[in-house]
Amino acid sequence: MNFASFDLNLLRVLDALLREGSTVRASERIGLSQPAVSAALGRLRHALGDPLFVRKGQGLEPTDFARDLAIPLRKELDNLEAMLCGPSQFEPRSAELTFKITGNDFFAEMLMPRLANELSCRAPGMRIQLVDVVPGRYVEPLEQYRVDLGLIPEVAYPDWVESQPVFRSNFLVIAASGHRALAAAGLSAGDTVPLDLFCALGHVLFSPAGNIGAMGDAALAAVGRERRVVMTLPVFSGVCSAVAQSDRIALVPSQLARHMERRAPVVCYKPPMPMPRVQLSMFWHKRSTTNPSHIWLRGVIADLLAPLDEA
Repeated sequence: MNFASFDLNLLRVLDALLREGSTVRASERIGLSQPAVSAALGRLRHALGDPLFVRKGQGLEPTDFARDLAIPLRKELDNLEAMLCGPSQFEPRSAELTFKITGNDFFAEMLMPRLANELSCRAPGMRIQLVDVVPGRYVEPLEQYRVDLGLIPEVAYPDWVESQPVFRSNFLVIAASGHRALAAAGLSAGDTVPLDLFCALGHVLFSPAGNIGAMGDAALAAVGRERRVVMTLPVFSGVCSAVAQSDRIALVPSQLARHMERRAPVVCYKPPMPMPRVQLSMFWHKRSTTNPSHIWLRGVIADLLAPLDEA
């Protein structure tokens, strides 16, 4: 390849194709037409002497050569952006960017609707994609450029990760409205479920990995008790639906519990044992810390999540 005559604009196209796996989505990411992206791919193949991508179904799969380029190329483009773009040059209203955020469906309910409204007013060209957290592998997608930002309960992060606390959460018990066992015990919304009854009832547990133990079980063990987990589901929405249509109960973040109480036939109660408050954090790769668009989006998300904080 003759680097002196190589069109460096083609690197933005290659990066978009590596990120999106589709000429259509790549064209949307960088603001070119799909035919222009296809033509650029042809020029890249000729210049680099490699097919770069092979067709797989409706998408494109990178060759080994292209896959090896993905992370180094993204780093160099980030370095160029940091060198050439200052904070004063970022204009949300005219920005056409895509951000991928990793987080569970708590954030689909409690963040994304408000974020959609905020961005439609302030950054109409910005696209946000919420993708599932991979259990036990929270930071790996950041390192490999598959996501830009994460939202999870606070953990120990490696030294290349930056984080920011965004809100704290307690837990509440949810049960179907008119739950017979709770009504028979004389309980009203907001009351504390007696410990014996709490342990006797069947529990639905949020667990993306299908584990049958969580923070609630550790809290019960601390008082010498255990509960009956009869179902696990990988999404909070499924947990709430299962509870609303059965005699099961669930222990869920209090913000989501109160949110669902307004939207579904469920009622909130207090758990019988002390539960530690969970700190939720936003985290990202240090390479993005000074990125103006990243700074702006982090600020918007932090502001939207701040009202959820339970001191």
